[in-house]
Amino acid sequence: MKVIIVEDEYFTAKRLESLLKEGDREVEVLAILQSVEECEEWWQSNDEPDLAFMDIHLADGEVFSLFERVEVTCPIIFTTAYEEYALKAFEVNSIDYLLKPIKASDLERALGKVERFSRGGEKVDNQAVVSQLMAALGSSPMSYKSHFLAPFRDKLLPISVDKIAYIRSENKACVVVTTDKKEYAMDLSLEKMGEELNPKLFFRANRQYIVAHSAIVSMSVWFGGKLTVSLSVPTPEAIIVSKAKNREFREWYQGML
Repeated sequence: MKVIIVEDEYFTAKRLESLLKEGDREVEVLAILQSVEECEEWWQSNDEPDLAFMDIHLADGEVFSLFERVEVTCPIIFTTAYEEYALKAFEVNSIDYLLKPIKASDLERALGKVERFSRGGEKVDNQAVVSQLMAALGSSPMSYKSHFLAPFRDKLLPISVDKIAYIRSENKACVVVTTDKKEYAMDLSLEKMGEELNPKLFFRANRQYIVAHSAIVSMSVWFGGKLTVSLSVPTPEAIIVSKAKNREFREWYQGML
C-alpha cells in the first residue's frame, strides 16, 4: 500500500509513519507533505497513491482548499483534534478520521475500513464528503481555553489567555510569552496549544510562532510577498508570515475570517 502523509507537525507525521510500519500491512510512505502548496505540487507531478492521511489544519490553510486545485481520487483518512461528535456527519464511503493523538487500534480500524471499501470496487466521492465535513465542522460548537496552567517547580501557575502575546515552539514543547514579558514553559506542542485557542484571537504565523491579535503593533512587507510581524513584546527572531499565508493573515487581522 502506497501512502501519503499530509501533516505540518514533523513529530506527529513521523509517529504516524512509525505506526504504519509497525502494523501487519506492507506500507510504503511515498512522501510527507506539510502544506497545501506542497500537496498541490506533488499531486500534479505524481501518480495517485493508494491512500492519503490528511491533517485538516496545515501551515498555509485548511487542507480542503487542495480539492479546489487538483483532483484527489484516492481514499482519505483525515487526522484531526476535533471531538468525535463533530465528525460523525462525514463518516461515509472510504473516508474515515483519526483523532489525535493517534492510537494504533484506531489506525487499524481505519485501514480496515479502507480495505473493505476498496475490495468493493467503489469509487471515492471526495468532493461530496469534504463538503459534508466542512458543514459538520462549521456547525459544531467549539469551546476554547480561557486559562492554561504552566508547571513551575512544585507549582502550577495560571495564565490567562488574555495575557498571552505569543507562543513559540521549543523542541517538542512550547513557551508562552505574556504581555508583561514573562515566559512559561509548557509541556504541550505548538500544534496542541493552537487547537485550544480561539482562532479569532490567535494566528499560527508559521511553524515556530502563534501570535495574539491584541499583541500585534505593525506589519512590514518583506521580499517575496512575505510579511514580518512586530509585537508589543520582543521576540528572539523576526516573525515571518509566508507568501502563501499572507492573504489569510491579513483577512484574519481585519476580522474577515
